[in-house]
Amino acid sequence: MVFLWILSCFAFAGAAYGCGTPAIPPDISGYTDIVNGKEAKPHSWPWQVSLQENSGCHHCGGSLINENWVVTAAHCSVRESHLVVLGAHDLRSSTEDVQVIGVGKMFPHPEYNKTSRWNNDIQLIKLASPAQINTHVSPVCVAETRDNFPAGTMCMATGWGKTSGNGNMATRLQQAALPLLTDSKCRRFTVPITSNMICAGANGISGCNGDAGGPLVCQKAGAWTLVGIMSFVGKGCNTMLPTVYARVTALRTWIDHTIAAN
Repeated sequence: MVFLWILSCFAFAGAAYGCGTPAIPPDISGYTDIVNGKEAKPHSWPWQVSLQENSGCHHCGGSLINENWVVTAAHCSVRESHLVVLGAHDLRSSTEDVQVIGVGKMFPHPEYNKTSRWNNDIQLIKLASPAQINTHVSPVCVAETRDNFPAGTMCMATGWGKTSGNGNMATRLQQAALPLLTDSKCRRFTVPITSNMICAGANGISGCNGDAGGPLVCQKAGAWTLVGIMSFVGKGCNTMLPTVYARVTALRTWIDHTIAAN
């Protein structure tokens, strides 16, 4: 029964603000890239999280999956002193109505292995207090184990990462459109991926430093669904190399079991 409740929570968290259905719809009419890319419509990706040092410096991205839990990358090395910022668009703004919540507990995947090119690069964060679901903060749907998102599906990545390989971090949330790739095509770029990874991009579009842990979302039955968690990019954020994500369908069972046990 606990397991079934968690599935229901992912599907219906936020009451009027259902998962994957932003109160402020994103503008995806002009797909472009994070590197030299397009600013997102403010608050149109309401699950986007900024993980910050206690000094307020952006560290990594993440995704709200229900009022108590955030998912990010294991390599982001979250600490109890970090802060989880929800509802932000402009990280320099002092007037945005953001929620700043402490880190309660961290649960990196027990089989995360940086030496094998960051296999199982996923981490769950239990918030110190529940997020308040509203028009600017609501959860993303989470891909289920049986879901299939075929190669060529156009998905969206978001983050405050660098806008060029040697540039500065973005201050306003950026968005990018990336097509999913087959594993075989990804490996043609000499990227050693595992079955727990999924690739996107290699089309003149890339994430970059600071986008790590952030979401790759694809539409499923009209709702934005978390398919990938940004893990790593090519050297210098090369836009002609794939961006590699932790594959949520392969890791969904671990997500469910970890939340059920905690």
